[in-house]
Amino acid sequence: MATSPPRSPNSGDRPEAANLALAAGAAPARGWSSLVARLPPLSNSILLAAVSGFLGRLYAGRRRRRHRRRPALPLPIYGDAGSSARIANEMPKAFAILEDIVQHTLSNLHSIEKSLLYWKPKAEGSNSHKMYFMIFERGPRAFVETTRETLTRLRSNGSPSKYLLNSASDMVSTKIAVLTSMQNRLAAFLAEVYSEVDNCRRGLTESSDKSLHTLFVLLNTIFSKLEVSLRNASEGQNGNSSQLIFEKLPEVDVESPQWTEALSRDAITLVYQNLQKLDNFVSSHLSSHKKPRNMTIYWLPYTCGAIGLSACSLWLLRHSSLMGSSDLDNWIQDAKESVVGFWDEHVEKPVISIRDELFETFKRTDKRVMEKEEVQLTEESLHRMLISFVEETSKQRTAKDASPQELMEIVMKQYEKESMNPIKNMWSGELARAMLIQVQKLKLDLQEAMLELDQILKANEINFAILAALPAFGLSLLLLLVVRAWAMHDQGAEGRGRIAQQQRWKLLIAAERRLKEFEKCMINEMEDEACCTFGLILYTLDRLYKAVELHAKKTDEWSGLRDDMFNLAKPNVGVADKLAVLQGLKWNYTCLRRPSLS
Repeated sequence: MATSPPRSPNSGDRPEAANLALAAGAAPARGWSSLVARLPPLSNSILLAAVSGFLGRLYAGRRRRRHRRRPALPLPIYGDAGSSARIANEMPKAFAILEDIVQHTLSNLHSIEKSLLYWKPKAEGSNSHKMYFMIFERGPRAFVETTRETLTRLRSNGSPSKYLLNSASDMVSTKIAVLTSMQNRLAAFLAEVYSEVDNCRRGLTESSDKSLHTLFVLLNTIFSKLEVSLRNASEGQNGNSSQLIFEKLPEVDVESPQWTEALSRDAITLVYQNLQKLDNFVSSHLSSHKKPRNMTIYWLPYTCGAIGLSACSLWLLRHSSLMGSSDLDNWIQDAKESVVGFWDEHVEKPVISIRDELFETFKRTDKRVMEKEEVQLTEESLHRMLISFVEETSKQRTAKDASPQELMEIVMKQYEKESMNPIKNMWSGELARAMLIQVQKLKLDLQEAMLELDQILKANEINFAILAALPAFGLSLLLLLVVRAWAMHDQGAEGRGRIAQQQRWKLLIAAERRLKEFEKCMINEMEDEACCTFGLILYTLDRLYKAVELHAKKTDEWSGLRDDMFNLAKPNVGVADKLAVLQGLKWNYTCLRRPSLS
C-alpha cells in the first residue's frame, strides 16, 4: 500500500493541497530536521548538510514518481466528460481530494480483484490440482508440514488425500469469503462517493472554501458509513471489533469566523490520514488472504533451477582453467567456430548470393546473347541443309516456302527409302547426307535444351540462397517473438494485439453482466447489494477506461467513447439507458470489438 496519497494528473496547479497530502509521507524528513535542530550549532557541519540535502532530494523524487498517474474515470461533477476535462485545471481543491480518494479505493479494489482471480480457479479446480497446490505451491515450510502430516496419516491408516482436499477447500473458501467481503465494502464506499458527488455537485463546484465545506460534510457521512461497515465485517470474520476509527472532519460554516485557512489545511490533512488508516486496515486484514508471491508459488521450480545452476557452475568450474583443465577453453573455441560457420553458411553466403543475383543480372546479358546467337546459327544452318537436300532429291523449287517441320518430314521419308539399301546408298545415294542432317538437328535440340536448363538454374539460384538462409531466418523470427512477448507481457488490456483486445472485450462483458445484476437488485429492492454492484461496475469501467484510452485516441474515437463511459458511470442515468449505451460500445467502436469480428 502507498505510504502517502498520490496526486491527480492536474495537481501541478494545486500545490497547497498536494503538500498537505504528503505531510504524513514526509515524517522521516521532519524527524531528521527536528533532530538537527536539537544538536549544537556547527558552522562547518558538511555531513549534516549533505544528509539533509540527500533526504530532501529523496522525498522530492518519491513525490514526483508518485504523482505520475494515468487519469481515471471522471467523477460526475459536470454534465458531460468533455466539460469536465476542459476545466479540470480550474477545479477547486475538493475535486483533487475526491480524485485521490477514488484512486485509493480503486487501487485497493484492484489488489483484491487480482487475489480473487487467483483463488477462484483454485476453488473450481480438480482434486489433483488442489492437492498439488497444498503440497507444492505454498512454500517450503508448508511442503514440510504437509509431508509430515501425510506420513502421520498413512501410519494411522488415515486418508491423506481426503485431508488435503478438505484443507484446501476450507482454506480457499475462507480466503475468497474474506476478499469478497472486503471487496463489497470498498465497492459500496466507491458507489457512495459517486452518488454523493452527483447529489452535491453544485456545492462542490463553487468557490474553494465553500467546496471544501461541502466536501467535509460529505466525507463525514461517507467515512462514518464505511467505518460501521468495516467494523461489522471484522466482527463477523474475527469475532472481535475492528480498531478502525476515522477522524471526524470539522463542519464549520464558511461564513463563520471559526473558518480559517489553517482549519482547512488541518482538515485536508485529516482526510489523508483517514485514507492512510483505510490503506493500513485493508493491508492488515488481507495480508494473509492475498495472492501469494511468485517466489512462494514457484519455489519448487526455482529451487530446482538454482540446484541445477549450481551443479552446472561446479561442473564448468571443474573443466575451467582455474582447475588446470583446458576443456572449457576448447569448448568455447569450438562453439565460436560453429557460430562463425553457421553465420557464413546460413547468413553471409546466402545474402551475398541473393545480392549478386539481384544486382548482376545485366552482367550476364552478353553471355546469354552469345548463347542465343549460337542456337540461331545452328538453326539457320539446319534450315539451309534441309532446303538444299529437298531441292536436290525431290527436284522441287518450293522448298523455301515450307516450314522446318515439313522439310524434316521430307528428309525422313527419303531417309527411310535410302535405308532399305544402306550399303549401296551409303556410297552412291543420299543416306550419309540424311544422317548428317539428323546430327545437325540433334545438335540444335541439345543447344536449345541446355539454354532452357541454364535459364531454369539461374532463375532458381535465389530460391536456393533463400533455402540456405531459412535456419537463420527462423532463429531471428523466434527471437523476435520472444522479445515481443516479453515486452508485451505486463501491459494487459492496455497492450496491443489479439490477447489485449480479448481482455478489453472481457472487461466490457463484465461491465454488462454486473449492470444486469444491478438492475436485478434494484427490482428486488436489495439496496445494499445494489450499492456494492454499482461500485464494482465503476471499478470495471475504470479499468476499461484506462485500457482503451490510447487505442481510441489513435482511431479518433476517444471523444464519443469517453462521453459514453462517463454516462455509464453517472448514478442518475437509468439502467435501460446504460444497457443501450453498452450495446453501442460493442458495435460502434473498433477498439472494443470482439477479436473474431474485427
